[in-house]
Amino acid sequence: MKPDKPRTLTQNKALHLMYEHLAQKLNESGWDMKKTLKQEIDIAWTKESVKEYLWRPIMEAMLKKESTKDLTTKDIDQVMDTLTRYLGDRLGIQVDFPSIETLLLKERINDSELTKI
Repeated sequence: MKPDKPRTLTQNKALHLMYEHLAQKLNESGWDMKKTLKQEIDIAWTKESVKEYLWRPIMEAMLKKESTKDLTTKDIDQVMDTLTRYLGDRLGIQVDFPSIETLLLKERINDSELTKI
């Protein structure tokens, strides 16, 4: 059996972009960290807090890995599936893992919106 491939630089960039998109979506939907994590004060999500408070606990619990540097391509899929299922079921929020196709589609949509103005 071949070992799983380590994550690629492109996957790492996409992973951090997904953190940023998810932080934005959580904030837009009114899910500050207090509402999501049951803390005392309102704190807006950032890509760093998404990584530390959402991604990393799932990664550590599922895979027993402490660093995203140690993730394989398969690991990223597993954590992403768990995170998106949780956020969809509990908060009604969905964020797709960034890909070239989704980024190009988003860019086209934004360009078409600009031509309407």
